[in-house]
Amino acid sequence: MSWQAYVDTNLVGTKRVTEAAILGKAGGIWAKSPGIAISPEEQKAITAAFKNKDAVQASGFRVAGQKYFFLSSDTYGDHPDLVVVHGKKQADGAVLAQTKQAILVVTYTFPQTAQDAGLIVTNLGAYLASLNY
Repeated sequence: MSWQAYVDTNLVGTKRVTEAAILGKAGGIWAKSPGIAISPEEQKAITAAFKNKDAVQASGFRVAGQKYFFLSSDTYGDHPDLVVVHGKKQADGAVLAQTKQAILVVTYTFPQTAQDAGLIVTNLGAYLASLNY
């Protein structure tokens, strides 16, 4: 499956997230939905969010020009390389998931929920982590 197919089918296609992108952990956008624009500065900051938890807890993070307040950061189960960060902006939010080589970025808007978006991102992240991505 292509990276774009993951965005179109496994993320945005679920209707549980509004926009999505897959970034390379080493840089660059591998795939994205049409409505999301992540600047090079935001890409660097998103990558840094997983390295400096204190900074992202204190100041949040930005996706497509929107600032999200940090809610949580967790590793998951059998995949110690899978780290998921949740952010919130009023009734909307964003979820970031880092695997060995990729970072999944999604935004959701009300009535979509943090629980649904988090589940979608975590499941795809776990799958990619199981494939050493």
